Amino acid sequence: MRIAVTGGSGRVGRAVIDLVLAQEHSVVSIDRTQPGPAADQANVPFVQVDMMDYADVERALEGCDALIHLAAIPAPGGHPDHVVHNNNVVSSYNALLAAAQLEIKHVCQASSVNATGAAYSRSPHYDYFPLDEEHPTYNEDPYSLSKWICEQQADSIARRYEDMTIASLRFHWVVPERSTAVTWGRNESGMVAKHLWGYTSLDAAARACLLSVTATYRGHEVFYIVAPDTTVDTPSLELSQRFFPGIPVRGTFAGNHSFFNSSKAERLLGWQHDTH
Repeated sequence: MRIAVTGGSGRVGRAVIDLVLAQEHSVVSIDRTQPGPAADQANVPFVQVDMMDYADVERALEGCDALIHLAAIPAPGGHPDHVVHNNNVVSSYNALLAAAQLEIKHVCQASSVNATGAAYSRSPHYDYFPLDEEHPTYNEDPYSLSKWICEQQADSIARRYEDMTIASLRFHWVVPERSTAVTWGRNESGMVAKHLWGYTSLDAAARACLLSVTATYRGHEVFYIVAPDTTVDTPSLELSQRFFPGIPVRGTFAGNHSFFNSSKAERLLGWQHDTH
C-alpha cells in the first residue's frame, strides 16, 4: 500500500513514516517544511506542499492508496487565532476532499482531546469521567474549535462518499515515552489539571495511525488515543474529587486510571497503548 503522510517532516509524521516503512508499505511525505538533516529518511519521496492550496494537495496525493493527515498548527498561542483556526480547518477539508476525489478509501486525520474543549479553555467543562467519544464539546479557543470542525468535516465527507473509512484520532500530549510526561505532568496544580494528567506515547500514536488506514469499518469514527494511566501516582478518583467536585464518575476509576476512555480504539482498530 502506498501511504501519503502530510506533516511528514514533523515529529509524529517522522515516527509514522518509520513505522509505515517497517511494515513494508511505500510512503510519500508531504509537508511545507523540508525534512531536517536529522531525519533518516533520505529515500522517502518528499513533496513540498502548502495544505491550503487544494490543487497542490490533490496532485501530491495522486497514486496513493491511503492518507494519514497530520499537518496542522498543533496548539493555540503561537499564531493569531484566525490563522490557527483557518489553517487547520482548510487543511483538513482539502485533505479529505482530495482523498475522496482520488478515490482514496482509507484516511486518518489527527484530532485532539481538545476537540471537546479542555486544556486551552479558561475553565474546562466536563459532564462525566472518564471522557469518551460521546461526550459533548464545550470548546472555546481557536485550536480546539478547529479540531472539532475537522471531525464534523469528516462526518460530512463520509456521508457523501459512503465507501470511505475515515478515522479522527484524538491524541493527547504526544511524548517519546511516559517518563517525559511524568517530568512535567506529575504536578497536581490547577494548570496541569486542565490537561487531566494525560499523555500519548509517540509509538502508540504512530501505531494508531497505521491501524486506522487498515481498518475495515465504513464511515467516519472518532477515537481517543490516550494512555490508560495518568502521569501521577495519586488515585484518579481523588484528583477528580479535588479538582472537579461533583462530576459523575462512570465505572470503577481505580488507581491512576486515565481520565480518557480509549476502549473504542481497541474495539474497532485493535489498538492498545503500551505504558512501558
